[in-house]
Amino acid sequence: MSEIIRVALAGAGAFGCKHLDGIKRIDGVEVVSLIGRLQDKTQAIADQYSIDHATTNLEEALARDDIDAVILCTPTQMHASQAIACMEAGKHVEVEIPLADSLADAQKVLETQRRTGKVAMVGHTRRFNPSHQWVRNKITGGELNIQQMDVQTYFFRRTNMNAKGEPRSWTDHLLWHHAAHTIDLFQYQTGSPVVQAHAVQGPMHKDLGIAMDMSIQLKTENGAILTLSLSFNNDGPLGSFFRYIGDTGTYMARYDDLVNGRDEVIDVSEVDVSMDGIELQDREFFAAIREGRDPNSSVASVMPCYETLLALEQCLNQQ
Repeated sequence: MSEIIRVALAGAGAFGCKHLDGIKRIDGVEVVSLIGRLQDKTQAIADQYSIDHATTNLEEALARDDIDAVILCTPTQMHASQAIACMEAGKHVEVEIPLADSLADAQKVLETQRRTGKVAMVGHTRRFNPSHQWVRNKITGGELNIQQMDVQTYFFRRTNMNAKGEPRSWTDHLLWHHAAHTIDLFQYQTGSPVVQAHAVQGPMHKDLGIAMDMSIQLKTENGAILTLSLSFNNDGPLGSFFRYIGDTGTYMARYDDLVNGRDEVIDVSEVDVSMDGIELQDREFFAAIREGRDPNSSVASVMPCYETLLALEQCLNQQ
């Protein structure tokens, strides 16, 4: 590998552009190929970001010997098979959350990573957001133990639209996508395996075939509990809201804003080199490649989240 890490990015949608924006601020990395669903749209975004190669064929990019790594921002249903294809082609891979929409497929990705030895990382961005890093530093410093997390993840998405308000070519999912963010963060921050998992969901959408509302409860071996509410029906405010209740303090996070239980603002601007969680996530991916190590949010490290998602899915199927 040359001093420059050359990257192909697959998925020229809303989240793909967030990665492209972040990578522009990272030295020693160049995006040399952009893969999208529609050639005209993909070429337009490639031109916008000065990317020389645009295609609708991932295999075309994987066949190039000048590409070291791939970032996958493609539909959920493609993640596992594409991550495996990238590693089989000799490329390191960062796959956006979720790693897969089944535990079996997630395990296949892990098996491939262990066999090929490639860096394989999942976009569990919450681990990198400065607000959650600040809480993590309290935990690892022995100053805080999580007793409870209360989290709300709310959207207003009654039709199949993406974050840009454009029609999606695939259907999103509250459990295997949006709950995965918080479940991984909960297990990461508590450092304890889940021993109880329960979920209920509202009616299925008549066209999309997914539940639009869901409630999840988890308990870890060390006694911490999580209450997670998710909705595609919520007409504002939108986003994810986190309340950490610990043995020495209470903290509330919304994106990268953090306050304590008395609503006093906590400055997290010096926690890391950037306030952009996607950029920090990508920096970790490239650093792991250069240093030949497992990244934070490696496939292996996030597997407990997907084991918990399966337990919750089984709970829902029994109702």
